[in-house]
Parts: sequence; structure tokens; C-alpha cells
Amino acid sequence: MTDRKVRVPRRGFLKTAGAATATAFAAPYLVPSGAMAANEKLTFGHIGVGGMGGAHLRGIKSRMDRGEANIAAVCDVDERRLENASRMAGPQADVYRDYRYVIERDDIDAVVISTPDHLHAVQTVHAAECGKHVYVEKPACCTVEEGKAMIEACNRAKIAVQVGSQGRSQPEAYLSHRYLANGNIGRVTRVDCWHYPSPSGGTQRDGEPPEHVDWDLWLGPLRWRPFNPGYLHGTFRWVMESGGGQIRDRGAHVMSCAMWWMGADGTGPVTVEATGEAPRRGLWDSAVRINVTYTFKNPDWVLTWNQPGKPVPPEERTGREPGGRISRPGYGALYTGTEGTFHHWGGDGGTWAERKAREWEPGPDAEDVYRSPGHMDDWFIGIRTGKKTIMNVEAGADVAILTVLGNLAFLLGRKLQWDHSKREIVGDEQARRLMDRPERYPYVI
Repeated sequence: MTDRKVRVPRRGFLKTAGAATATAFAAPYLVPSGAMAANEKLTFGHIGVGGMGGAHLRGIKSRMDRGEANIAAVCDVDERRLENASRMAGPQADVYRDYRYVIERDDIDAVVISTPDHLHAVQTVHAAECGKHVYVEKPACCTVEEGKAMIEACNRAKIAVQVGSQGRSQPEAYLSHRYLANGNIGRVTRVDCWHYPSPSGGTQRDGEPPEHVDWDLWLGPLRWRPFNPGYLHGTFRWVMESGGGQIRDRGAHVMSCAMWWMGADGTGPVTVEATGEAPRRGLWDSAVRINVTYTFKNPDWVLTWNQPGKPVPPEERTGREPGGRISRPGYGALYTGTEGTFHHWGGDGGTWAERKAREWEPGPDAEDVYRSPGHMDDWFIGIRTGKKTIMNVEAGADVAILTVLGNLAFLLGRKLQWDHSKREIVGDEQARRLMDRPERYPYVI
């Protein structure tokens, strides 16, 4: 870790932010973390302040306005986004292009990472090694080995981690979980997730990156390649290296709910198999259509990802219900049990349960389940008490690994055998080599 602390003056920062990017990233120092006093004000750094990152920044800013938090730094490789974030955060927040200057600051307790998928693991590991609590957007990782490195680093540092599959923390997710946990459809034997196809595209020519984007920092650990407008911002999702398609985007939400509601955190499938269709032209190479089957044992159940699948038509709602109207009926899941079925729509910040789960009245002997106070609030509880968060690093990495394995089974065209106790593919050396990929120095874990 460089010893330099660089705070960029707000005036004229567009010309200078990140100009002094660290040229070497030596072994980071470890700052032990632990529970914080309930009345201690947390100080945050925000890394990635577009889309979801901007939403998280607004949320923390509202807490700062109530005297509950501080924002010490905002960071993005896009100077336009950084300029907007700087205005939002306020004059006390320093601005950076390079995340490493944020995580090495001693005055920052926690970071919110909302960068493209290929940066999640390296930034989380480096933040953990610097003793910062981490909220990182989903999917947690792009490879199996990244996920394992995240788990090891975060547990060693004893930090609170929340992965941004916020579907687990939605009010109707609680009702769904409680309904299933009380055996209302018997023993669940399969969960079938549905989604519409991924787009194809990315047909522009390579060219020079815009002046306001630091292309080298955006690439981070990825191999160097020429700039193409088809890579960013949100379209990185349709490239296998940096995104991985709908299964890694929405799949990381809806399969997160499935693993939580099934009580399957800490477990994994024994086999994964997939079929599908790749794009025929263009830069975007994630599967347009893909069907994946994950087989679990002890207990025995099956999880499937179907893109496209067979969506359940949305219920008619008045809009006055607590969950509001179903605005994203294009994805969700059908749970099949020995005594009936249950379905939900969405799985992220919009999670809508079937009416029978919402209206079910538990009896005096009913089993209750954890009711999240909200995804960000659940993280704060983890920071202050040391309690494991609802979407902790192991759970987040394991859901991301499910999506990785689905894509690998599709690309290789054969069934994969998985040993979850070691988090390793077994009996297939070619597939094992694809559990990891080279990382570009200095963005290595």
C-alpha cells in the first residue's frame, strides 16, 4: 500500500483527480475491525457513484443530514459522475478517481462499492485488508477464486460485509420466507426462476475513450483492451469478462432469495448443467438464452434458471398495498412443494409475494424468521454489533458462484460436478482452470 494520502482540492478537481494514481500496490496493511459503539458516527467512502452508487450516496447523505453519518470521500473513474457526486456529498467529501486512496484513509470506517462487477472482488479484498467494513453491490465476484479470496480476506479482517442483493430485506420477502418456512406448500422440491432473454449488441467500433473517463482504472484487473462504447456504463453487464448476462444480474437477486428461503446458505449444488444460445454478432457475448439446472443433495431439491422461462402473470393490485403495484413481473420464481406451489415476482428492491403468502395468518405455534430492518440498516447492525448480516460475504459469494457455474456449464457444454466443501469443480481439469483468471497488476488479490 502506498504511504501517500492524496486529497484532491474540490476546486478544479476535474483536471487533477486521480492524476497521482499509485504506481505500485504493495501488500496492504491490516487494520483490525470490530464492533462499534451504538452512538458512534460512521464515516463513509463511496467507490462508484453512478446508478446504484448514486442511490446509495443519496441514502447515506440523508443520514448525514440527520447527524447519523459522515461522508469523507467519493470516488469514480468518470469525472462527470464524480462531479455530480461531489455536489451531492458536500464540501467535506474529498474526491478521487482511484479507490486505493479511499481505502487507505484512517478516518474512513466503511466503504460502499458500486462499481462494475469485475471490480467488486478486488476492491472488497483490498478494503478488507485495510480494515474497512464493506457494502458491495451484487454479484459479489466474477470467478470462483475471487469469491474464495473475498471470504478469506473479510473473515480474517473481522469486518461486516453486506452484498447488495437487497431482495432478502424486502417486506414481502419476509412474508414469503415465513410462509415457506411454516410448510404451507410442504417440502419444497424445486425452485424455477424465470427471466426474459438478454439483449445482443455492442456493434460500435473501437476508439479513444472519452476525456472524462479513466479507461485504465475502469479496466482494473481485466486484461488491457481498446476502448469501446459498448463496454460502459451499464452495458458491461452483457460482456462475460465484466458482467456475465442476466443470470449474473437478476439471477444474483432471485437466486439469493431462493437460497435464503430454502435455508440453503452454506450449501451448494452437486451438479450444474446448462444449455443456451450465444449472440451471433457484436461485442456482447453473454448468453441471449440460457437454461441452467442446479441439483442439491441432503436435502434434495432442484434450482433452475430459465431465460426465458414461463412467467406467472402478475396479480392485480390496487397500488395502495404496502408493496405497491408489481412493476417488474418479467422475472421471479415458482416454488413447488409436496403440497402445493408458491410464486413471487422480482427479487431485488421490488419483491412481490403471491397473495396467499401475504394474507396468511400465523398461528401461536408458527415459526418466525428473521425480519430485516432494511438492507442498509442490517449492515449497520452488523458493523455495530458484529452480528452476521443477512447477505454476508459467504452468502453473497456463493450466490455469485452459482451464476459463474451456470455460465461455465453453458460455455463448456457439459455437466459440472461441484464440491461445495472446497468450493471447487471436480473431475474436469479444463473447467477447474476456468475457476480463476489472470489479473492485471496492480489490481490483484
